Amino acid sequence: MPLAPSKLTSFANKLSCELVRHRLIFMLFGIAIGLLSVERSRHLEYSQSIDAMFDRSDSALPPFHRLGRTFSASSIVLAVYDEPELFQLTGFSRLEELTKRLSELPGVHAATSLATTPLGSGIIDTENNSTAENLVRLMEGYTVGTDRQTAAVVCVLSEKEQPTIEQSTAQQDRTGKTIDAIRAIMQEYPAGTIAGESVMLRDGFAMLRRDGNVLGITTGLLASVVLLVLFRSIRWLFAPLAVVVLALWSTRGLLATVGQKITMVSTMLSAMITVVAIATTVHIIVEFRRRLNDGEAPQQALTNTLRTLFWPIIGAIITDIIGFGSLIASNVGPVHDFGIMTVIGAAMVLVAVGLVIPWFALVGQNSTTNRDRQGEEHLDTYLNHLVYRITQHPKPILFCSLAIIAFAGVGLFQLQVETDFTKNFRPTSPIVKSYDMVESRLGGAGVWDILIPVKQPIDAKDLGRIRDLESRIRNESTAETTTQGLTKVLSIVDLLDAISPVPLAELQNSPVGNMMVGTAVSVFQQQLPQLATSLIGTDPLDNSTWLRVMLRAREKQPAFLKRLLINRVRMTVTELFPQTTTTPAGEVTGFFVLLAQLVERMIQDQWLTFLIAAVGIFIFLSIGFQSVIIGGITLIPNTLPIVFILGILGWVGEPINMGTAMIAAVSLGLSVDSSIHYTTAFRRHLYQQGLITEALQAAHQTAGRAMIFSTLALVVGFLALTTSEFIPTVSFGRLSCLTLLGGLLGNLLVLPVLLSLAARRFHWAS
Repeated sequence: MPLAPSKLTSFANKLSCELVRHRLIFMLFGIAIGLLSVERSRHLEYSQSIDAMFDRSDSALPPFHRLGRTFSASSIVLAVYDEPELFQLTGFSRLEELTKRLSELPGVHAATSLATTPLGSGIIDTENNSTAENLVRLMEGYTVGTDRQTAAVVCVLSEKEQPTIEQSTAQQDRTGKTIDAIRAIMQEYPAGTIAGESVMLRDGFAMLRRDGNVLGITTGLLASVVLLVLFRSIRWLFAPLAVVVLALWSTRGLLATVGQKITMVSTMLSAMITVVAIATTVHIIVEFRRRLNDGEAPQQALTNTLRTLFWPIIGAIITDIIGFGSLIASNVGPVHDFGIMTVIGAAMVLVAVGLVIPWFALVGQNSTTNRDRQGEEHLDTYLNHLVYRITQHPKPILFCSLAIIAFAGVGLFQLQVETDFTKNFRPTSPIVKSYDMVESRLGGAGVWDILIPVKQPIDAKDLGRIRDLESRIRNESTAETTTQGLTKVLSIVDLLDAISPVPLAELQNSPVGNMMVGTAVSVFQQQLPQLATSLIGTDPLDNSTWLRVMLRAREKQPAFLKRLLINRVRMTVTELFPQTTTTPAGEVTGFFVLLAQLVERMIQDQWLTFLIAAVGIFIFLSIGFQSVIIGGITLIPNTLPIVFILGILGWVGEPINMGTAMIAAVSLGLSVDSSIHYTTAFRRHLYQQGLITEALQAAHQTAGRAMIFSTLALVVGFLALTTSEFIPTVSFGRLSCLTLLGGLLGNLLVLPVLLSLAARRFHWAS
């Protein structure tokens, strides 16, 4: 990069001259691209299906798809409200009316409550009717609270027969409208609220849409205001902001054109584009102002600036693309898509800089002198003093840095995963309050399922095996802490046991016993068809029959307990219902399971993507600088902040969420930009002057100054992300600020130390 071949140097010189000479034409072309992109971005769609977050080949998806096909739904909304008169005719009538209203909503496949039991209003006579008491006890924690003053209606949402990753936006909108309609009805009832994983997804994406429309521009605007204060020139307020806006909208327009959809983590796209755009623009501003201050004419100063920074900028964008592109290797859908989006965004920043900056830099620029640097003498003095300290005490600085990183690095082995999806929202948000109510009164808001294959007709042996499964799960739930989050187990066995006059558990697998079981199942299907189809279903793909065991668990529990709970249930199901030559194995699935696995798989992919980014950037830097040593030196200061910050998260016990899980690869790609500019400036001045101290001072005054200004602007800009209602966005913004500051320290302290030691060791100055 600093020593480019003559043909590449000639290309850089020619293109720099053309960009300056025809700056008005390029600016008009940029405006045209921006207007076209705004129009195209109107067609940008959002992918809101849960299965779109997983790789097509992920083993968690087939059971989830089977649940949707076989039982016509895989999404559940819990509608809960206060009903002190639930076991009186007035209260029961209100529940009947509500259940009917909800069941008639478009998009609701079935609505189940105490009002849909075979006993009808007779279920409220629990004192005189033992069957009613049995049913109420059975439904406690499911459709009625343990206080028996909280009523719930379980709404099963209709979906496609075969949910796919290409689920249409129209289908997503219909589901969202159904959830909104349920919420509107529940607001008419005392303390009425709704909960469920599908509700969290709905509200989460609504927040992301608001964030995407506001936070991106706010981040760029705040950063530009900081640059206005630092550079004291109105042009340096609008120039970086114009680059951010053009790059962001052109990226969105291109994504819409190729059919790419916005996903759950895509809110950070605007932040990433802002980082790349501001960092690139500030390096140009600092060098351009320096040349003006040295007496160069504005047009010549800009041409020389673009010529000098041409390959460092290209190299920085390429490292961004490598860092962002490593996310494409992830098997988690949103992370994979985010990698594609940010790669496109980084490339569009390069285009936007070339189209916009030349015009903004020279419009109204008539003076050959520059007074913008007045008042920055203190910064010059500090940077020179810092270089003096570095050259006098390089080894102590290096050893202290490594010691701190080694201590923090131990925390990497203590990182925890946040699988409580409610933690993605602020504690004061309506969705968290709803979950608190459901968790406290119904015992658990995490809904999931066990699917058991059976042969028709269903016989006593089938029911007996399911009864054994439920017994094992219930016993383990009370005997072992690994399953303490399980609060409810419900299947057709429980319903038949509650309403049957004959103890079905005592029936043997005999012709008479099987006949009685078959009769009981048939009566159940005839009298309660909606409830029956929720518990007994046929997979249309292979006409296999499946029985459904509904599970309820606490959503708000530690990640390791949730993981152990799911694994324990899955092991029990596999043990009792293994795969045979004639029947498939039992399956465990549902939103609760998928969401618990999602962040864990993001964490697993984080280290893979970080390794890919590190290796890719190292190879590129080694080739660009024509030195493996410089490639390694340039990479080291940017890995240290990542290890330090993630290690501290492990030490303090803060769980990693979706926003944190991508920070390693993304931050590496971002922070290495400054290292490229600094190393290029250092080598250029070292070859010109031959003195290490003077080369470090020159690098600090140019690239170092630009790093300080851009980091300060970006940190202030990223504060906008901390106002989001979606906690992963807040985490991403907060950690990005820390990694940017850590990268600044690394590039101002560690990188100069490594470069000075290597320059002396390998005699670069000679």
